[in-house]
Amino acid sequence: MPETTAMKPLLLSLSLALFMGASASFSGADNFHRVAERESFLNLVQDRALTRLGIRLQVTEDGQIRGRAFGRQVTGGWRWQSGYFCRDLFVGGDELGANCQMVQVKGNTIRFTSDRGQGAFADLRIR
Repeated sequence: MPETTAMKPLLLSLSLALFMGASASFSGADNFHRVAERESFLNLVQDRALTRLGIRLQVTEDGQIRGRAFGRQVTGGWRWQSGYFCRDLFVGGDELGANCQMVQVKGNTIRFTSDRGQGAFADLRIR
């Protein structure tokens, strides 16, 4: 079936759900530790890949996000604001929009929780 204008919001929502892992947010942090400083975040991700089945991203010191998700190019930008990772993201030609996310870490797993820690989360491996 050809993609119609009416289907675009549905496809964009599906892309976002897949990218975020469609995981529910839980009150327990499962021994994850909050990353509240930009420098601590950069120490975790600089010169490394963030991966998950079908996703491979790089977050650079100069505020860029690039990689692939589910066979589509991912681009965007980020900034650290008031203890949160704030990003603008594009998957393929679709804009996922801006979102500030709480960052937590446990071992080689980094967790991004949307809506300043109140929304869905995605766990990625630091490689």
